[in-house]
Amino acid sequence: MKKWDQSALIRQMSDKELRLNIYVSQGVFLAAGTLIMLFTGFHLERLRWEMFPVLVLGLGTALAVVLANLLLHLFLPERMLDDGGINERIFRKVPIWHIAFLTAVISIAEEWLFRGAIQPLLGLSLTSLLFAVLHVRYIKKPVLFIAAVLLSFLLGYLYEKTNNLIVPMTAHFFIDFLLGLLISKGWLTSRNNRAENGGGFFEERE
Repeated sequence: MKKWDQSALIRQMSDKELRLNIYVSQGVFLAAGTLIMLFTGFHLERLRWEMFPVLVLGLGTALAVVLANLLLHLFLPERMLDDGGINERIFRKVPIWHIAFLTAVISIAEEWLFRGAIQPLLGLSLTSLLFAVLHVRYIKKPVLFIAAVLLSFLLGYLYEKTNNLIVPMTAHFFIDFLLGLLISKGWLTSRNNRAENGGGFFEERE
């Protein structure tokens, strides 16, 4: 029996098919989160618009995470941060409106499942680990895996402290949107794509 190879399967997909696969997976996340909440309960007051926590904490957290990501790309070897070029395939040659829509879907679906449905059951630490494990392509990349765990922990901490799911959703959206924008502009890409696109703003170490 052949070993299942996710990276090989992804390489066979076109960029459009890859994005479609993301939309399908987010739909599964939304459905799974909703199903769990039907049995465990979810209070609608945890979905509320509050200017300070939503914008200040959400956007502030996102800017800090994006800055940390850029510093990692500046000071760590590229091989330690290489996800197989998947993020570049997702965001390259994509208009800004589509980046915004895609990252909004991702942030809402993932926070709905992990923070809204799973975290009340498993707790902050186990949920953070599960979040990272489900990002399968990061498992063999220690830096990316640890970063995913820490990001999930941070988003979960925001939810615990504010008791408002909109806050981690907002932070998650701005993180993905800003990084997606940097990738689409060729400012945060692999060495191969920088060569194809005439260089990038952030030069990574080999």
